[in-house]
Amino acid sequence: MLDVRDLSVDYGSIRAVRGISFHLAKGELVSLLGANGAGKSTTLKCIAGALKASSGSITLGGVAITSSSPEQVVRAGLATVPETRDVFPDLTVAENLMLGAYIHRRDRAGNRDNLERVHTLFPRLAERKHQAAGTLSGGEQQMLVIARALMSRPTVLLLDEPSLGLAPAIVDRIFEMIDTLKRTGLTIFLVEQNVNQALAIADRAYVLRLGKIVASGTADEIRSTTDLSAHYLGG
Repeated sequence: MLDVRDLSVDYGSIRAVRGISFHLAKGELVSLLGANGAGKSTTLKCIAGALKASSGSITLGGVAITSSSPEQVVRAGLATVPETRDVFPDLTVAENLMLGAYIHRRDRAGNRDNLERVHTLFPRLAERKHQAAGTLSGGEQQMLVIARALMSRPTVLLLDEPSLGLAPAIVDRIFEMIDTLKRTGLTIFLVEQNVNQALAIADRAYVLRLGKIVASGTADEIRSTTDLSAHYLGG
């Protein structure tokens, strides 16, 4: 579904991502692990079209998206949930969700059916549909941005640090929801610092350090054979 080859990304004279390669098969949940500054979010932004690659290639379902704009990437079937958890605070929950369906705005019946599926996955949002998004709790806002991304009907979902800044009980709930999405057959690329939670639901994982992939394998292999403390703490 998603194939990244020899990807490098520069910020001015600084090379933040250094020739990394990885892939996601259909229906997989793959996690990208690493400390702050490892290049995880930069990688996601580049895939999403928000940053341009200095070199390398990105294909989605066999179609090149390396030079695509964010809108073109969404239309190709890839949605991103950024770590900033941005909602439109003055709009209602329902209005936020329908903005996620903007590229399908002429397909009212399809959007109605998709909204029902999203409400089934996130019943709290159905209860809060007339509430201003800015008045939701942090956990509810995280549910909303994930649900809004799903309204674009993606084949691949990118999640950037979904547990960031949330209470432990809410983190558990968010990861349960991600696992539920995985079981629907959605392909998911999860960027996360919470190693134990990420590996508990991932099929495979890559470990990124200083812009390079330093380990890869199944979740069990990464958990049992990789010295994650060395990669995170620089040991």
